[in-house]
Amino acid sequence: MEDKNLGKLLIIDDNEDLLFAAKMLLKKHAKEVHIEKDPRRIPFLVTNNSFDVILLDMNFTEDTTSGKEGFHWLRQIKEIDPKAVVILITAFGDVEMAVQALKEGATDFILKPWQNEKLLATLSAAIKLKESYNEVDKLSSKQRQLQADLKKPFSDIIGQSASMKNVFSIIEKVARTDANILILGENGTGKELIARAIHDRSERKDEIFVGVDMGAITESLFESELFGHKRGAYTDAKEDRAGRFEVADKGTLFLDEIGNLSMPLQSKLLTVLQKREVTRIGTNKSIPIDIRLICATNMPVHEMIMENSFRQDLLYRINTVEIFLPPLRDRQDDIPILAAHFLKVYSAKYRKQFKGLKQNALQLLQRYSWPGNIRELQHAIERAIIMAEGNELDSRDFFFLSGKPATDKVSTNTYNLDEVEKTLIQKAIDKNGGNISKAAKALGLTRASLYRRLEKYGL
Repeated sequence: MEDKNLGKLLIIDDNEDLLFAAKMLLKKHAKEVHIEKDPRRIPFLVTNNSFDVILLDMNFTEDTTSGKEGFHWLRQIKEIDPKAVVILITAFGDVEMAVQALKEGATDFILKPWQNEKLLATLSAAIKLKESYNEVDKLSSKQRQLQADLKKPFSDIIGQSASMKNVFSIIEKVARTDANILILGENGTGKELIARAIHDRSERKDEIFVGVDMGAITESLFESELFGHKRGAYTDAKEDRAGRFEVADKGTLFLDEIGNLSMPLQSKLLTVLQKREVTRIGTNKSIPIDIRLICATNMPVHEMIMENSFRQDLLYRINTVEIFLPPLRDRQDDIPILAAHFLKVYSAKYRKQFKGLKQNALQLLQRYSWPGNIRELQHAIERAIIMAEGNELDSRDFFFLSGKPATDKVSTNTYNLDEVEKTLIQKAIDKNGGNISKAAKALGLTRASLYRRLEKYGL
């Protein structure tokens, strides 16, 4: 047992000679060995550290034979950390006391003076038990995540336009690598679906996909949600919890709306990405992580760097490859097949029989500007199916749609420079398959300038 496979140990005994001897023996086999002769420090030590195994004497100076002190401190440890692995030690053990110790939550029971081989074997078994506890904790978190994922509809990406074919091409190139991906696009364009498609085609496809909406996490809960916490770390921390980074270990972590993070939170995230390890709140133990990172935002992050609202070093870390998702108004060829897909889904959901959409309905859908993109189209089809009385949707079933129709032509009836520029930008992006760099070059602009115009016109 020359490998340091016994983890982090805490030994509590009022006999300093025993503590010294135990530390000399175990430091060759454990990563860390902490010793303590005063049991009153137990609450502090257990609350502020994460020990793999605790060896606890049953009898201290006030009460040398009954074991009552040992049971008292065992209960204290279990109250702070219900999953603590505790081995009780005593020179006055008997079968009845051993049985009571196990009932109180002890993992094992050894007599002193112990045999070194026996102690090492007992600790080795205890470490395996602790590892199983940790694995169960992680699996439970993964199970909750998987159950949530099962409720997410529409796992397929639908599109045949030139811009979407370009997106599919990029996915095929990057999926099997572990390159970090940044997906750019307006709300409702399907950024999470693209992230899942990359995961499903990657070497990590048999592992978990964990999605996190960064815009929905408050600053106070950021570290707890992403890095996890130990029971008692703060008022509402009623049990140990693995953070999203831990849960995603070996799989893919998708951080949506990353552009919404404040600068302090960006700094914390960057530190974890650089070190590739997390530390749960309430502990000092670093946990290594192995994830594929995919991020997404609807914010102009390149411009935000110039405005000092987004860290350039973080952008370098997350965007080895960028994917731009075009808005639905620039994907008019995809509207009929998307509409047909949602028609099928919601017809089944509401147990209605629909033949399809009439030509006037399709024409209306293709003229509409879709500020809410695919998500708005999805909701429009659902609402129309609920309210329609016939077995085929027509334009009257979409009476609730409003707004200017989309167009891909520069109007010859206007001299409004903003309208002309907006149309030209749309055409350049569509012609270049959503590639921002190529579109900017075609327009004679820098990437930053193009991003400013995209934000200005809501593109």
